[in-house]
Amino acid sequence: MIIPHQNIAPDTLQTLVEEFVTRSGTDYGSSEASLAEKVSEVLCQLGNGEAVIVYDPALESCNITTAAQARQHLTPETRP
Repeated sequence: MIIPHQNIAPDTLQTLVEEFVTRSGTDYGSSEASLAEKVSEVLCQLGNGEAVIVYDPALESCNITTAAQARQHLTPETRP
């Protein structure tokens, strides 16, 4: 299910985004960006709807993904 980022406490959202951008395998292209720049970019993408936070109740975990990818994998009853 998609969790609106506005429903997440600011400190929790910051921690979630920081964890996401520091994961192994997260690719930001050929140029290196600071943690603050990466976090800012993801927050911007969440704000404009490009990215969404998806909660998986079976795994009890959250992930950040593109809105298009989330829509492909969600069933009608889990869509917002």
